[in-house]
Amino acid sequence: MNIDPYLAEFIGSFILLLLGEGVVANVNLKKTIAQGQTPWILITSAWGFSVFVAVFITAQFSGAHLNPAVTIGFAVAEKFSWTLVPGYLIAQLLGAMFGSWICYITYIDHHRKTTDETAVRSTFCTGPAIRNFKNNFFSELIGTFVLVFGVLFIAIPNIQIEGVEVSNFGLGALEALPVGILVWVIGLSLGGTTGYAINPARDFGPRLVYQLIPRKNKDADWSYAWIPVFGPFAGGTIAGIFYLILV
Repeated sequence: MNIDPYLAEFIGSFILLLLGEGVVANVNLKKTIAQGQTPWILITSAWGFSVFVAVFITAQFSGAHLNPAVTIGFAVAEKFSWTLVPGYLIAQLLGAMFGSWICYITYIDHHRKTTDETAVRSTFCTGPAIRNFKNNFFSELIGTFVLVFGVLFIAIPNIQIEGVEVSNFGLGALEALPVGILVWVIGLSLGGTTGYAINPARDFGPRLVYQLIPRKNKDADWSYAWIPVFGPFAGGTIAGIFYLILV
């Protein structure tokens, strides 16, 4: 099997968002089986496992970046070709949007039963626990820095795309698992401030989907939306620079 790397990034981002947002919907929407269950443990665990599944499926085809901040960080660290960056970013965004939309359809009856619009929006995109843009930005920056810096040391350069060697997250369950664990611990340790988007496509794509769904009184909070986009980009870039300096 030989899947196009851009299609692989689309598929991986789709799976990541479908499973990741699914757990948020499961604990936050009305009349679900998991409503009211210890939400933060469930949410951080499911996001970590979602990353593992998505990486395991797509790593051999695209390197399984699944995150524009990872792609940019790898390019800055000279582990990924800049010529491939635009296609990866577009595939990741579209995959995230499709995954978010399918998750919405899956839980559509529960969305209709839920009147708390903040809870509904949380099943699409992130928001701060305390609204302080400077600190919110730093939280997204540092969380993404840890993600990309960690992944740069986990990654194995073992595939080629269009003749360019691409850093891979690794093939096989045990080599994909560290990336899922990394996302899990970031959520448990650093995610309580902003909900740890640490992925521009993960937040911006679903926020667009939320804006487009037919729902009254919705508020996509676009005044905050730049933070989970530019914070992760900054964190990924800094991680790439640090990696170059150290290695």
